[in-house]
Amino acid sequence: MDLSEAAQRISRKFESQKVKIDPAEVEKKLRTLVEDFGVNLTEAEKTVSENLARDHNLASMPATSSEMREIGSLLPGEWATVEGKIVGVAKPASAAISQSGTIADATGAIQFTAWERAKAPQMEEGQWYRIESAVVDEYRGTPKLNFHSGTTITAIEKEVPIMPQMVRISDMRPGVASVKVKMVQEWEARHERILQTGIVGDESGTIKFTIWKEEGMERLEPGMVYNIFYAAVDEYQGRLSITLNGAKCFPDEEAEITVGTGAATVTGAIVNVGPGSGLVKRCPVEGCNRVLSKRNYCPVHEVQDNFRYDIRIKGVLDDGTTAHNILMQKDVVEAVTGLSLDEAVTIAQESPLGLDDVFYKIRDAVMGRYFACSGSDLGDTLLVRECRPLSFDTDRHTELLNQIGGESHAE
Repeated sequence: MDLSEAAQRISRKFESQKVKIDPAEVEKKLRTLVEDFGVNLTEAEKTVSENLARDHNLASMPATSSEMREIGSLLPGEWATVEGKIVGVAKPASAAISQSGTIADATGAIQFTAWERAKAPQMEEGQWYRIESAVVDEYRGTPKLNFHSGTTITAIEKEVPIMPQMVRISDMRPGVASVKVKMVQEWEARHERILQTGIVGDESGTIKFTIWKEEGMERLEPGMVYNIFYAAVDEYQGRLSITLNGAKCFPDEEAEITVGTGAATVTGAIVNVGPGSGLVKRCPVEGCNRVLSKRNYCPVHEVQDNFRYDIRIKGVLDDGTTAHNILMQKDVVEAVTGLSLDEAVTIAQESPLGLDDVFYKIRDAVMGRYFACSGSDLGDTLLVRECRPLSFDTDRHTELLNQIGGESHAE
């Protein structure tokens, strides 16, 4: 939001009540609250409006325009009145929130947040509502409809068909989106509140998804195609991801999708195979999949003796300019090292070095070798789906080894 725009908006609200307010004075009051006292602009606008209403002997602050707006046309920084259908409700992420979810009309959908202090009535999924005087805010690039103490919510009888507008992953933007995707890969959950996280994709690319533990939420099945309606699309450090809590996920057993790789390819030498590589043990508890310690300990489910084995490489590939973190999982590791999971298990069980022996064999198979790695760019890591060996380049190899040697001496 812009302070000048907010000041103009407040001034217009009072003009509708035949009270002239200087926008420059309003902006000065807003700036004091926002910049000097750290109040967010939405609350500052509400406070200034209420104070001006009291100063001019108005029973309440002037109402915002009752003109209807289409949800698909809403922009951050606006006050809005909309009519829409509640198409999804999610468990509030904070005790300060009384309800959150998604509201839609024929033109689009937007996430909403009802703060506890707003004392807003609980809305039912599938019901239409008229919402007057709500604020369109923005968080990490995602527009959201916020209800404050002056927001009026009224259930209405309305039957208008709403068809979700399906988009390709490559065309997704922060907000709310409906997609048809294939569940490609499940990741290890790094938080005890996560039910499932991983990658889904369509022909245009892939995107990370998260499902938080919540009553009624179900896991996606790897390899299955899903129609996902009204997923929340968030942006963080330039990367999009979707959250499926509050969305509707319907499996399509007849469909097949050839998932695009996301067109991320890097070439260079593997200069590091880090801790956590090699043969690992995973927690067998459904929905966990965390890597166990050497004593078979899961940070959530404690000691797990009925673990399952997995094999992976967490390393660094240097292209001569940039060092790229890479993650190779079972199928790729077996292909580039020639060592199968079963063979690795046998080595670990028979060798005096145990798991360390497998680590050394994998490290020796890839360290210093050149590869072209293709996969999904996750921001700080390349999730490798295909890894092709390249011919040996003596000059490049010497240059990279000299870099490594210089870094070691520097340390």
